[in-house]
Amino acid sequence: MLALVAGNGGLPGHLARAVPVQPILARIEGTSPEIGTDLTFRLDRIASFMDALKARCVTELCFAGAVRRPEFEPGKAEARSQPYVDRIVAALEKGDDGALTILLQIFEAEGFVIRAAHDLAPDLLPVAGIPTQGRPAPEDIKDAARADAVLAAIGAADVGQACIVRKGQVIAVETSCGTDWMLESLDRRPDGPGGIFAKAPKPGQDRRVDLPTIGPGTATRVAAAGLSGIVIEAGGVMVLDREETVQVANDSGIFLWVRRP
Repeated sequence: MLALVAGNGGLPGHLARAVPVQPILARIEGTSPEIGTDLTFRLDRIASFMDALKARCVTELCFAGAVRRPEFEPGKAEARSQPYVDRIVAALEKGDDGALTILLQIFEAEGFVIRAAHDLAPDLLPVAGIPTQGRPAPEDIKDAARADAVLAAIGAADVGQACIVRKGQVIAVETSCGTDWMLESLDRRPDGPGGIFAKAPKPGQDRRVDLPTIGPGTATRVAAAGLSGIVIEAGGVMVLDREETVQVANDSGIFLWVRRP
């Protein structure tokens, strides 16, 4: 039996519809998935959560959807969960990726198999190419190469998975505030229109979880920010509602480039 551990957005619902057997649906506390859920997952109650999963014969887990760093009081965890919480808190001091690795290790040590979202729904990973009517200009191609170096740097530092580059200059990078906040912060950009929004996974990250995702909303916000297009890594970024995303891009006059790494 599969359980989806759901964060914000439409990805959990897409996966629930993609798998042949209805999964158990668990909401990460503090998130609002676009789908109804059966359980709530709290880090300070992780032992009880695993008990609840086992009682429902769950053997596989898939983490899906956007999640901000949770707020909880480590000293108030239930007794059985405290050793797990101590490990996670120690890892958080080194960054979110380290804490996520520890979290997966905890579940795996209890016998759960971690499944990647794109394994459950392979259609989420588009093939390399340009599915939109618009295409990148030579300047955009140069900016994409510049974005490679930026994404490698901020990813290695566990900062983010996206950036905006225009004429070789870095206009913005994604932080813990997220992609939407970064794009909306360009409302008062002083440099004029143009530039690319680039997104890729962090170097060496566990691709079973937290793989970057874009969708129709991303295309809408990229166009509203006055950018020329979107560049994503082929095989490393999921596209939710692909047909709608391409249509929004076409209607907005921006391109989508699924670029080989």
